[in-house]
Amino acid sequence: MNLIDNHRMCNTFTLKNEDGLSFVKETEDRMKIRTVEMAKLDVNKPLEEMNEQEKMIYYFLNCHKGIEDSKIKVMIESDGVIQMLEKRVETISDDGWKKIIADFQKLHENEERMERQLELEEAHKAQEEAKKALQEANKLNQEADKKVEEAEKKSEEADKKVEEANKQVKQMVCKMYEDGFSLEQISAYCSLNVDEIQVLIKS
Repeated sequence: MNLIDNHRMCNTFTLKNEDGLSFVKETEDRMKIRTVEMAKLDVNKPLEEMNEQEKMIYYFLNCHKGIEDSKIKVMIESDGVIQMLEKRVETISDDGWKKIIADFQKLHENEERMERQLELEEAHKAQEEAKKALQEANKLNQEADKKVEEAEKKSEEADKKVEEANKQVKQMVCKMYEDGFSLEQISAYCSLNVDEIQVLIKS
């Protein structure tokens, strides 16, 4: 997949605004962006037809093959810049590559360890928050139970008061009836109808 929609491997871009005005003067190339798309290189192109950029890119893509690649062999034998690059590549021994790989693996392991530590801390935090929420819920339940108990106690006290009042009314009605008051007189005095008075007298 090509990054830039053209056939050029090397492209240069400048910073411009919506109206096409350059951020800096065109001569100040330090603000330019250059891209190199190695995938656009025609690796089957004859070496003698490649320009310097194509040769360099081909080398970077195939230097691991060494002189087994005929083009790489010719470039190493004839190109001074490639010879210098080849010496730099050769200075990295197998042990050096192993160390680079080991360092990368260690870095990756450290990153994974940090991620696990963060996940553990997040889980512990969530556990603490859940524990706190449970404690709050238990506290609310206890307060609700206490209010229910208080309401039941008040209801019992109210029932006792009603029962005591009914008992006193009954005693008064029976006393008045024994003293010769008529049912109508007792009804007017106690605000009870005759039927209620008769029930109290007979009970």
